[in-house]
Amino acid sequence: MVCRVVWFFMTFLKVDIARLWFAVFIIVVLARSVCASAAEQVLRVAVVANASSGELTFAGIPQVVARDELFREALAKHKYRIEWIPVSTAAVATLVNESFASGKIDFAFYGDLPSLILNASGISTRLIVPGSVGNNTYLVVPQNSIAKTIRDLKGKRIALHRGRPWEATFAKLVAAEGLTLRDFRIMNLNPQAGAAAVSAGNVDGFFTLSDAHALTEKGVGKIIWSTKVAPVSWRMRAELWGSKSFVDTYPEITQLLATATVRAVHWVSQPENQDAYIREQARMGLPESLIRLDILDDNISWKNYWSPLVGPDLLEHYRDLNAYARSARLIRKPVAAEELIEAGFVSVAIQALGLEHYWPVPVEANE
Repeated sequence: MVCRVVWFFMTFLKVDIARLWFAVFIIVVLARSVCASAAEQVLRVAVVANASSGELTFAGIPQVVARDELFREALAKHKYRIEWIPVSTAAVATLVNESFASGKIDFAFYGDLPSLILNASGISTRLIVPGSVGNNTYLVVPQNSIAKTIRDLKGKRIALHRGRPWEATFAKLVAAEGLTLRDFRIMNLNPQAGAAAVSAGNVDGFFTLSDAHALTEKGVGKIIWSTKVAPVSWRMRAELWGSKSFVDTYPEITQLLATATVRAVHWVSQPENQDAYIREQARMGLPESLIRLDILDDNISWKNYWSPLVGPDLLEHYRDLNAYARSARLIRKPVAAEELIEAGFVSVAIQALGLEHYWPVPVEANE
């Protein structure tokens, strides 16, 4: 009888100890998981990228931000690390907007029109750092074309990637001549397809970015107009945008990224760093010589071109963009330009970096 009692007691004790150790194991695993989560969070930033020699190259300022040790150290102090989300040039707008909508990214360096369309759809993002005074766009015609102005192309076939930032610039160009998009046969082609079409003479015109210079160099196209002769507010813009929920919830982390971006812009804007920046950007696929044609033959100085300051031109640009998007039925709900822009982050960055007197008052439309 006594043996049976002892056996029962020991069996119960073993089971109890086993349960205890199992509970301890679960607690340790959960604790490690929670600590790991608390130890390092991820800042997810989408960026236009290109793979060259097995290495990713980012378009524009993000390439400089990515190698900023001060930024990475500042993030680490807040128990964050950055994850760059590469996006193909062929589908930037769609991929970034879908990623914002699904909560897969926190920030993105991308264009103005897709950003406006996203906000009009009910997904709120905010412009954190303006992306220079804007990128140039070009109207290209086949080499043997006799067209000299946009009016000469009325009723003709124009390759234009609809919904991308440069569509609004094209609309401004045709409106300035008393025309509308309906006066042309618009072929919705991405830049790669548009370049092939104009090279083969399958379209009469092609509205695009700096890749226009590649067509002229090959002798298959010629530029008859560019934003270099238009007001600054006409230029296509690409900015640093952030999810409103992230920006509102984590303003300190947002400020770290904003400050790193302004620091990168300041570095690039210095003439002595111009060549290094151009060499880096050539890894995106466009030769250095063509990049220089795009950015050096301009009526805006290199330093002022990179100004991240919020001013009248920026607000005018987004008001005009909103008006165009509504008239083109790209959006139904208007978006107030003032609500899109969070100017405070740039102001804090400028002061923190001692750049209050580096850039002049924001460039006016007709500098």
